[in-house]
Amino acid sequence: MRLRKELWFGFSLMAVIIAGALAIIFSTETLSNGHYGLLMLSLVVVAIMLGFPTAFTLMGMGIVFAFFAYHSGGQTAAGAARQTLDLMVQRTFSVMGNDVLIAIPLFVFMGYLVERANLIEKLFRSMHLALARLPGSLAVATLATCALFATATGIVGAVVTLMGLLALPQMLRAGYDVRLSAGAITAGGCLGILIPPSVMLIVYGATAGVSVVQLYAGAFFPGLMLAGLYILYVILLAKISPAKAPPLSAEQRAVPLPKPLLTLGVNAAGNALGGLLRVLKGSKNRDVPSAFLLRQLTISLLPALAFALVTTLSYQAATAPLPIEETIEGLEEIGSSSPTESLGLAEPPGSSEETIEDNGLSEPPGEAADEGDATDPGAEQGTQAGGLAEPAGAQAAPQGPDDTTQARGAAAEEPRSAGSGWWIGTGIGALALVAFYAVLSFTRLEVFKMLLTSFFPLLVLILAVLGSIVFGLATPTEAAAVGAFGGFLLAAAYRQLTLDVVKESVYLTAKTSAMVCWLFVGSAIFSAAFALLGGQELVERWVLGMNLSKTEFMILSQIIIFILGWPLEWTEIIVIFMPIFIPLLDHFGVDPLFFGLLVAMNLQTAFLSPPVAMSAFYLKGVAPRHVTLNQIFAGMMPFMGIQILAIVFLYLWPGIGMWLPTVLYR
Repeated sequence: MRLRKELWFGFSLMAVIIAGALAIIFSTETLSNGHYGLLMLSLVVVAIMLGFPTAFTLMGMGIVFAFFAYHSGGQTAAGAARQTLDLMVQRTFSVMGNDVLIAIPLFVFMGYLVERANLIEKLFRSMHLALARLPGSLAVATLATCALFATATGIVGAVVTLMGLLALPQMLRAGYDVRLSAGAITAGGCLGILIPPSVMLIVYGATAGVSVVQLYAGAFFPGLMLAGLYILYVILLAKISPAKAPPLSAEQRAVPLPKPLLTLGVNAAGNALGGLLRVLKGSKNRDVPSAFLLRQLTISLLPALAFALVTTLSYQAATAPLPIEETIEGLEEIGSSSPTESLGLAEPPGSSEETIEDNGLSEPPGEAADEGDATDPGAEQGTQAGGLAEPAGAQAAPQGPDDTTQARGAAAEEPRSAGSGWWIGTGIGALALVAFYAVLSFTRLEVFKMLLTSFFPLLVLILAVLGSIVFGLATPTEAAAVGAFGGFLLAAAYRQLTLDVVKESVYLTAKTSAMVCWLFVGSAIFSAAFALLGGQELVERWVLGMNLSKTEFMILSQIIIFILGWPLEWTEIIVIFMPIFIPLLDHFGVDPLFFGLLVAMNLQTAFLSPPVAMSAFYLKGVAPRHVTLNQIFAGMMPFMGIQILAIVFLYLWPGIGMWLPTVLYR
């Protein structure tokens, strides 16, 4: 019955699309090639909804309508066929020559290797134990795990499927509401669309001609904001209605201690650092090796060592002498534009606003002025012309360029004092470290050890990839290669690097990369045919003829993209419809980078919008039988509302997405 309803909805939507295109065509007295371009666009959407391969549908439609465009322009059939083939070759070559696309297979390969390292199970276990005292801790841990794993893989279907197998049964056994559980998994799994290193941002950057590096920097804070809003919603819901997300019992929060610690008879709730120090100082360790205790102590001291290292490095950076270039620029900005100030001459002592006459400085009081008048009759004239007179007791010769260079070099070599910001940050960090050790029990030490083996390796991989991109240390392609190598090392470290894992990862990577590349080729041919028919010009005239404001255009475009997200995948929306929207951005004064961030968040919303929400079907495929599709859809709706709210926040405060790329690159 459900399948029949979905089929009826799909056929109805296709009928509306075709009817709309025909209504536009037949409402015009004179048909132009642009109207045939709109017909081509509607036919492509309907063909994709019917299940035809997207890339080859775009390519086939593009070839047919490109031939029609050339032939209707007066060309013979042979000439139109030759020009169409030339267009295919040129467009394919231009797409394959795009260096940005090299990053796609590398990032995809990294994602598949990390996915097959079986890291997500350990990550979810450690996260939900670390967050056990928060309301709705299992759902919060699910969202945090999805966000981190989506950042490391960027594969929506894989994250939703794995978390459906791992987290959904645990939440249901803990008494969580089915809708909340399903919504948390599907919403968290879709974060990989937005949070870097997102493949979708690479595709958008290549399509719109926007720097992928700036897109990654811009998507960082919106992704964190969206994940934070999800977690805040779950915590508030668990507070308001505890029956939907009951707290974990003491047994569920229990963490078994290692046998040597049990042999020592330590208290699981006792302070770990103090207990380890007391045991090490004792004369008898009850047959527990001292090497084991030293390892435990070293692990517990890792946060303190990391804090000391960060404090030392940040202090050296804060007190390091300024580079000579910055010092020279700072000295040149001081004072007025007088030529003598470039020589480093300071204002004479005792001078004030009253001494300024005729754009110059008058003689300071003293006998030096009289001597100057006697020895040099033109001294007063030179002073009035804008020069500086010698102060009392000063040497007659002014400071020369060599002396100025030495003074600048000396100023550049002087160490600076750490600013108040450094001291405040260090103080806050020290207080946090003291609080950490105050609550570090033996149970929490075991959770910390679990985080060290699951959370921190992924965090290091993510920081290595994104940090090298954002701070300009590597291009996206180079960073993707580093990430692929890091995924290789992670799989090896967790003893999952087998020949079958490598073969399967390579096969899936080749399959995904080929799909994306063929999509780009088909999109390039389709866009060229659409432009030849004048469809782009017709759309621009239609939009500009509506006399929309910037806000109205942004709302209209986002609504269209949201509706397209029901029947189409994000790849199809990007490669088919972005070439139509991008040329309109200049007229309305919209930054393509900012538009891309809105589109990314919007397409993430489309993944959660029924009836064609792909994440819901991913979860349904692995969920228990009693979990219905309607329950999954109902659970996704609040999170979709949060995403719409996040889009509004991003539009009202563009600095959420534009601040970091502006600071780093503009």
